[in-house]
Amino acid sequence: MGRGDHLGEFEQIVMLAIARLGDDAYGMRIRREIDARSGRSPALGAVYATLDRLTDKGLVLLRRDSAGGRAQWFFTVTPQGVAALEKAREIQNRMWAGLRLRRGSAK
Repeated sequence: MGRGDHLGEFEQIVMLAIARLGDDAYGMRIRREIDARSGRSPALGAVYATLDRLTDKGLVLLRRDSAGGRAQWFFTVTPQGVAALEKAREIQNRMWAGLRLRRGSAK
């Protein structure tokens, strides 16, 4: 990932929801997974805007499935997306390593 290609917190959450859902990752289901696991209730529009951005970055793949007569869009994390998630986790782990936060301390 180059400079400016880092993942934001919500992008990470959306991608992790997609990875957890596997072949059943579509918009509303992704939103429900985020709500169930994070306690956040994002607007569906925010989820779709993030999915569009992740698709444009090549981190998420969009596919259309019209089984059952109704077209539906499903999402998959690409290998590049997996690498971006692993890099984000690695950075966070390094930042947290050995850190002890003290309540009430601004320094």
